[in-house]
Amino acid sequence: MRIFRVYKRDITLDTVQRKEQVRKSLKYSVLDGSAWAAMMGLTQSYVTPLALEMKATTSQVGLLSSMPSLMMALSQLLTPDLSERAGSRKGFILPVLFGHAIMFIPILLVHYIFHDSPVWWLIGFVTISSVLGAVINPAWGSMMADLVPEQLRGRYFAFRGRITGFITLVFFFLAGVILQAFTDSDIFTGYAILFGGATFFRLLSLYFLSRQYEPAQAQEKADSPGLVQLIKGLGNSTLGKFTLYIALIDLCTNVSAPFFAVFMLRDLNFSYLQFVMVSSTGTIANLVFLPFWGSRADRAGNIRIIQITSILLPFVPLLWLVNTNAYYLMAANAFSGFVWSGYGLSAVNFVYDASLPEIRTKQIAVFNAVDMIACCIGALAGGYITPHLPVLLDYRLRTLFTLSGLLRAAVVILLLRRINEVRQVPRMTARELLIGRNGKH
Repeated sequence: MRIFRVYKRDITLDTVQRKEQVRKSLKYSVLDGSAWAAMMGLTQSYVTPLALEMKATTSQVGLLSSMPSLMMALSQLLTPDLSERAGSRKGFILPVLFGHAIMFIPILLVHYIFHDSPVWWLIGFVTISSVLGAVINPAWGSMMADLVPEQLRGRYFAFRGRITGFITLVFFFLAGVILQAFTDSDIFTGYAILFGGATFFRLLSLYFLSRQYEPAQAQEKADSPGLVQLIKGLGNSTLGKFTLYIALIDLCTNVSAPFFAVFMLRDLNFSYLQFVMVSSTGTIANLVFLPFWGSRADRAGNIRIIQITSILLPFVPLLWLVNTNAYYLMAANAFSGFVWSGYGLSAVNFVYDASLPEIRTKQIAVFNAVDMIACCIGALAGGYITPHLPVLLDYRLRTLFTLSGLLRAAVVILLLRRINEVRQVPRMTARELLIGRNGKH
């Protein structure tokens, strides 16, 4: 694969043995991500539809999104200490991943065991599962930042993201077909198949991750800031300001994000196949454009990509005001995938660039915690205010989508200019970045 040949040519490592260990680990990381993607395709977009089958209210849907985000945020702050106690990042990650795999089993059993208030049990189990899946992120991100050289991060993570995105899409379609097949019989059997499959693929992901090499972690200095100091100083550093910007964008996004599925399945009465068709176009666009953004981020810097995509973000929910036709919404979601692919890839890579190796796990933990708390607040706010909003263009949720777009625009206008690049990169106009000089790259 080309990305690994590029890596072999560009990077000088201490020993031939270590070079081979790292190259194999990057391949195992792609396999780990592929199994993870299958799990996500089977489950990520179907938790809300499962709750709707259990007669969840709009407020409960908001809680189903916000409560896991809140607990995930708090758990991130425990990661540095737990990782240190485990003796290594991998030593912490592997047992937690096993617990995450097993937690899909009680989720699939909720309907069969908990006949009273099943939605509340679902919220509880999904929250625990989400925490186990997310608490490893700072340690995993720290390990991957040590494995992948700075000058290749855009291309490598775009390459990895494209593969995982394609697999997520395939299993997302497969899950939709399974649910459609059980629509007229026992839909909960279909959901049991989905979450049972998620357990298998998460265990497969665990196996591939266990084969990865863990580079030695840079030793933390005695005077390094603690978590509390990092949180208090968010407004004083480039990474801190970036953390606040991303968190506010995600807060405004999550005001509406959990409710697009509700809009399609409840308000528009889409079938599962229509829901899959519309939702999948975002994933398709995402994986198509990841290499486009990745190569440009390596050349022009991650912040330049963030600037361009941030300007487009407010238009994403506003496109849902125009038409309810499934084919139109597929096109709107394709635009969303184009924008979010560049924004998400560059946001993660900028955190890796701007964090310090010796305290990277802490800094990623703070970034994730602040961002997830913001996501929680956004989803809670959306679930709370939706029943009280006026109807816009025949649907109350369209008012929510408009509000989300306006809030995103306000954050972009007020805060985007405060974020600076940390790498030395050439200056490029938006035109040069997107289509090159004279149309050539």
